[in-house]
Amino acid sequence: MKKLIVLLLCSFLSFGLNAQSVIGAWETFSTAENGDKLKSVVIFADGYQVISTYDNATGKFLGTNGGTWKLEGNTMTEIVEFNSMNPETVGMESVFKVQITDNEMQIVGSDMQLKRLDNGTPGNLQGAWLMSGRVRNGNTEARDTSRPRKTMKILSGTRFQWIAYNTETKQFSGTGGGTYTTIDGKYTENIEFFSKDNAKAGLSLSFNFELVDGDWTHTGFSSKGDPIHEIWSVRKQ
Repeated sequence: MKKLIVLLLCSFLSFGLNAQSVIGAWETFSTAENGDKLKSVVIFADGYQVISTYDNATGKFLGTNGGTWKLEGNTMTEIVEFNSMNPETVGMESVFKVQITDNEMQIVGSDMQLKRLDNGTPGNLQGAWLMSGRVRNGNTEARDTSRPRKTMKILSGTRFQWIAYNTETKQFSGTGGGTYTTIDGKYTENIEFFSKDNAKAGLSLSFNFELVDGDWTHTGFSSKGDPIHEIWSVRKQ
């Protein structure tokens, strides 16, 4: 299992022949030592990416990592911002060669292949976002997005993942992800994995959403049933 996670860490660091070609979500499957089928999903947004691995049948969370990326020719350079399995890698840079077609990508020298899930469409919220505020009792509490402690959400056209972490302490706090839709002002998450509680896999949560001056306003109820009113801002490169 450890070797698998290391390989997956390498896999998400390097994809594509041009930056636009890798935007979106990708998946690959593998088999654990006990025979369980594992699913790994990679999401690329402008400048930021994430990969997570979980049991395809149960949603049991196994690991996640991600950070910034840039592509020059067929060379991908990534700097790790969070890693639930190996926090000591936070801040490290990795460089890989890649090959990509319209619907598949492969790391040079590896037998791992990923299939494209989407190219960043059709979701209205594709991109990398940072939680920049909460509204409590009618009062807006702003959050400094430049601080080391971050809550980031990365969305492709059909996939989402949120991650809470600290780049200074290298602490990973939690994550969750799956598929999503944005229809008639409703943002609906279909959870496939949740690091703090595997039993949350399979839940669907619906929220009201609105884009106001480029910020994403998000209201509804959390997986615990608590009311939430969040503000998310696009993460700048």
